[in-house]
Amino acid sequence: MAEAEAGFSDTDRRHMAEALRLAAAHAFTTKPNPMVGCVIAHGAEMIGRGAHRRAGEPHAEVFALREAGARARGATAYVTLEPCAHFGRTPPCTDALVAAGIARVVAALRDPFHAVAGRGFTALQAAGVTVEHGLLAAEAEWLNRGFLMRAREGRPWVRVKLAMSLDGRTALASGESKWITGEAARADVQAWRARASAVLTGLGTVLADDPRLTARVAEGVELLPPLRVVLDHRGALPRGCRLLDGEAPTLVAHADDIVPDYGPAVEGFAVPRCGRHLDLRAVLAQLASRQVNEVQVEAGAGLAGAFLRAGLIDELLLYVAPVLLGDRGRPLFGGLGIEWMAERIGFERVEFHAFDDGDLRLTLRPRR
Repeated sequence: MAEAEAGFSDTDRRHMAEALRLAAAHAFTTKPNPMVGCVIAHGAEMIGRGAHRRAGEPHAEVFALREAGARARGATAYVTLEPCAHFGRTPPCTDALVAAGIARVVAALRDPFHAVAGRGFTALQAAGVTVEHGLLAAEAEWLNRGFLMRAREGRPWVRVKLAMSLDGRTALASGESKWITGEAARADVQAWRARASAVLTGLGTVLADDPRLTARVAEGVELLPPLRVVLDHRGALPRGCRLLDGEAPTLVAHADDIVPDYGPAVEGFAVPRCGRHLDLRAVLAQLASRQVNEVQVEAGAGLAGAFLRAGLIDELLLYVAPVLLGDRGRPLFGGLGIEWMAERIGFERVEFHAFDDGDLRLTLRPRR
């Protein structure tokens, strides 16, 4: 079974790039499942395309095989993730590929999910299908970074969203922060929320801003609402706040030494304390048990700093507005206590996007 991308042709790369595009088109609806795309081709000619759309519905391979029909015999199937070989909510995709007469399967990634984990490749090879993987693996990893993190590490992928001024401030000294960025950047945040499995904030943000934390996208765009998660270490979440309105599924994490009553619209769960905050690893483990792939943290400097100090930030979504808020404004991260240049925390840029009104979005990853 080949693993080196150097062994693939330009045609192979074009077909896998199309499969990745198909997968990404359903980023708002597949959770908790991964985003998967499939292209079936004879040489340069694509004869079938498909993507997984929603958990419980057919997988990408099934849609592509339906489109290819009888022409699938002897063809190559390009799949962004190892085909499943087990009965879950749908039948095994390996059986469908073998029955259709597929001669070769090229996958971007091996699926680390325990029910698959190489079994799909083994089943295909046992049926005489040529199997290769590793094509555009880095792109496929990034697309499904949340699903893969949960499968491998037992916790969700953590993305922290922050907006700041040119002088690095997230709010005025009073806490006022609406609005640092313009409408285009705020609409972009909504799309990232729609992709996330959960949007998480802390008690301080609720008390200051009373956010809704819902994903508001263009009319007609299908999405599964992200879970709203609040960390309430004091048991002081106001009963009248919008996060308790029942508009979207909501979880509240509280300290295990208190028993708050949040009303019937939300579910609470207890985790240990860790200093001034809740045990963030325990919170993430609880979310992983609920099949949360990606958590988008939208909170103030205190909670953002706690995630950073714990080494739990996987991705930083940083919006920069061309404004100044002054030296009394609030910082991006609190509690870092950096005194020496050698202690500085580095990030590497993944993506850069400029909005028409002058705002910027930086997608960054911590240097490990």
